[in-house]
Amino acid sequence: MSAQNVKLPPEHVDVLIIGGGPGGSYAAAALAREGLEVAVFEASKFPRYHIGESLIPSVRHYLRFIGAEDKLANHGFVRKPGAALKFRQHAEEGYTDFVAIGHNNNAWNVDRSEFDLLLMNHARTCGASVYELTRVNSLTFSQTDPSRPISAAWTHTPPPAPISPPASPKVSRDGTDGPEILSEPIKFTGTTTFKYLIDASGRAGVMSTKYLKNRHFNLALKNIAVWGYWKDVGTYGVGTKKEGSPWFEALTDESGWAWFIPLHNGTTSVGVVMNQEVYNQKLKRPTPPSPFSSGSAPSDSNSDSTTRYLASLSLAPHLVDLIGDRGTLMEGTIAKASDYSYSAPSYAGNSFRIVGDAGAFIDPLFSSGIHLAMTSALSAAATICASFRGDTNEVDAAEWHTNRVATSYTRFQLVVLSAYKQIQAQSMPILSDVDENNFDRAFAFLRPVIQGASDMGTRLSETELQKSLDFCVNLFNPTTPEQHEKLHRNGKISKELLDVTSPVMHPSLLEKALLQVTPAAEKENEVDLQTSKLVLDKINARRVVHAEYGIHNLESETLDGYVVRLKKGSLGLEKV
Repeated sequence: MSAQNVKLPPEHVDVLIIGGGPGGSYAAAALAREGLEVAVFEASKFPRYHIGESLIPSVRHYLRFIGAEDKLANHGFVRKPGAALKFRQHAEEGYTDFVAIGHNNNAWNVDRSEFDLLLMNHARTCGASVYELTRVNSLTFSQTDPSRPISAAWTHTPPPAPISPPASPKVSRDGTDGPEILSEPIKFTGTTTFKYLIDASGRAGVMSTKYLKNRHFNLALKNIAVWGYWKDVGTYGVGTKKEGSPWFEALTDESGWAWFIPLHNGTTSVGVVMNQEVYNQKLKRPTPPSPFSSGSAPSDSNSDSTTRYLASLSLAPHLVDLIGDRGTLMEGTIAKASDYSYSAPSYAGNSFRIVGDAGAFIDPLFSSGIHLAMTSALSAAATICASFRGDTNEVDAAEWHTNRVATSYTRFQLVVLSAYKQIQAQSMPILSDVDENNFDRAFAFLRPVIQGASDMGTRLSETELQKSLDFCVNLFNPTTPEQHEKLHRNGKISKELLDVTSPVMHPSLLEKALLQVTPAAEKENEVDLQTSKLVLDKINARRVVHAEYGIHNLESETLDGYVVRLKKGSLGLEKV
């Protein structure tokens, strides 16, 4: 096979994207629709396996902007109307209802190999050139500006050419009559120059780890995840509006949590996220017995990883009940990975942007990974277009991207940390993990709610962070859709208090309003009053991240004097 017969990566493009996962493919589609010449270099061959199957409603809005919403909706993935979360074993589970705020506001549980391929192929239809089995070996930086990447050296392995009969697809390595073996793939090397670079290389994080070397690991979230796939399990919420929702449960030893996510191929993803140190200590002790019958485990169940995985599920008794007596672990599906949370002080620079896991990762809880990948991908596309078209200079465009990524990251980070505070039933020192400037941008609306303006210090303190976590914990209040509907039907509660899009309110205002509209007879029924308070507090806490669930937040939330101009054909930044 000669280079003349192979479509090799181009010598030059407007934008080179490293990585064809959700962040890379999304950015590629958005930029190609703006008329820029875009190439995606993906090291693997799609479809390929990836964990992270549960999406949140924002994905629908993001895909609508690049014209891919219908492809996702019609693919056949499992519909996700909400999510059930049980963080206290002796209390009812909480339920976050996505559909209650719009019948088309559901999300999906997806097979990532199919979902990621869908996005990659959509980027192709938008005009991006995608080169799979193309690995970036190194980047070259400008001699006049050493911070600016200008080219990438790559190795490309083209797909095998069709074999014409009677030629054999197998050849002997030495040409003898010995056993035939598959021929070695031919690899090509080259260099591509570019005007802009997007690093969407996943956790490898080419720019952050190899060149900028600025990745910061968050001490409060150093976890490990172990998971597998099951068949013939039960279903959550049968016969209710919640049917088929994923289930998340705190472990009884307060070391982490477990997930139960049904998929459209008839399997269910079941995993455990546990503190790394606790997990290591468990390895030194005898493995507890499995909560399942011998028929639930495959023949390799004697392997250490499988037996420990099964034993760890006993710490989530309600999840075990969902798996049921008929549930069977599929052989060879156990996997393990570190889930260390990390971030960086910047996600952009002169002519480059960093998106998704290449720059920052929080935790699987709350399913924020794909959301942050698409938020950062759209930010990267918008700021590159802004710089390319002269909306603003490159320095300001890059700074805007860093602040956009950091703001969204910090909001979800605080929500996730608040969940862990409840799971672990204790406070976690987190001041070193939360950047003060990012907190100010992300939670400017929350600080006056947490404490009076006259009491507020000029510097972020551990006390203020813990109060912020306590406020966000209400997001996981054990309420049901029926309880929310009952309060809506009451007719006496202000619509503003029930509207998740309203501004965050001080808890005392909610309590005062509730007491004013509650008749004396009902006030004596403390259970109903407490339930109403749980509902209002939960709605109030959801406002912390609700704006992130809609793409138009990028148009309305001003950062550094700019918002995104979210219009096909003129995507960019505009001054406000």
